[in-house]
Amino acid sequence: MKQMSEKIIAQKAEIVKGVSEQFKNAASVVVVDYRGLTVAEVTDLRKELRDNGVKMEVIKNTYLRRAADANGYEALDEVFAGPTAVAFSDEDVVAPARIMAKYADQFDALEIKGGIIEGKVASLEEIMALAKLPDRDGMLSMLLSVLQAPVRNVAYAVKAVADSKDEEPAA
Repeated sequence: MKQMSEKIIAQKAEIVKGVSEQFKNAASVVVVDYRGLTVAEVTDLRKELRDNGVKMEVIKNTYLRRAADANGYEALDEVFAGPTAVAFSDEDVVAPARIMAKYADQFDALEIKGGIIEGKVASLEEIMALAKLPDRDGMLSMLLSVLQAPVRNVAYAVKAVADSKDEEPAA
């Protein structure tokens, strides 16, 4: 009997270790209560998350608390209550927040409880602010536009000078 309980404790410790690694490697984490979503709605949510490189898992709150505490995220302990799903993204900081916020707007049953943004515990308000940012492609597009503006302005100035030279009467 004692051997069995040691084996179970070792398995649980391994789960906590795995979740702890996910917290450590994540660019962002969003914790939600998904109670009341239909199977079809959860399936759609998981598919969209997966398509954006985000992994969503339903993990026991005790494991989440231990893993969060191991990474210095004790402030998250209070959000680990009731049915909890966690969305982890290792690369795109914005994707979990954006997708979860979209689904929370669509379905009253989905409630964002908190999360982690680049290693810092984030409130619901911070996650919602992050969700309003454009996705990675949108940000790159905005950056490219900003970088192109000076070149475009120089080209317009050169063209304007050239056009004014063409209009001057020959001497």
